[in-house]
Amino acid sequence: MDRTLQDQRLIALLDLIAARAIDSGRRAESESALRELYDLTSSRLYGVAVRVVSNREWAEDVLQEAYLNIWRIAADYRAALSPPLAWMGVIVRSRALDFLRRRASERADAGVDFDGLAADTMAGDSPDPLDASQASEQAWALHECLGKLEARERELVSLAYLRDLSHRELAQRLRLPLGSVKTWIRRGLEQLRGCMSHYA
Repeated sequence: MDRTLQDQRLIALLDLIAARAIDSGRRAESESALRELYDLTSSRLYGVAVRVVSNREWAEDVLQEAYLNIWRIAADYRAALSPPLAWMGVIVRSRALDFLRRRASERADAGVDFDGLAADTMAGDSPDPLDASQASEQAWALHECLGKLEARERELVSLAYLRDLSHRELAQRLRLPLGSVKTWIRRGLEQLRGCMSHYA
């Protein structure tokens, strides 16, 4: 299915699901819409869950929680802010991270370190602010936008703002000219602002 047509269908289904909150007589129609939404999106969203929790059985639990959440908050979806699959992806990531936090909490007595567990399951080539930001939608958007920066700009912006290092400290630590550090950070921040405006 063409991406634009698929987005239109997913938006229509989310609208039908949200309609039950306004008109209780539309519950059957909403349930049918949720089933179709699940059929169209579950395989991709399952992949998101597996990448975060690194366990297929856990991912199934996460996916079930995510669709229950979509059922409850479908009325909150705004097509102008993000494509429907991206919005649902944020929900799945959030549920997956919540799941990891619960497991870490349950096993705290056994000495499981959640920070280590989350870092292992979400390791990637780019900085991942999801862990530090409670998996908020803004943090996910920041993660996506950081991934679009050139490697040097991403590194400098991340160190400057996530590690709270000054331009001078960065120049010394990375053995780079101070002027270059300032230029790369300024350019990186301009690109981030432009990217983040698409998620605002």
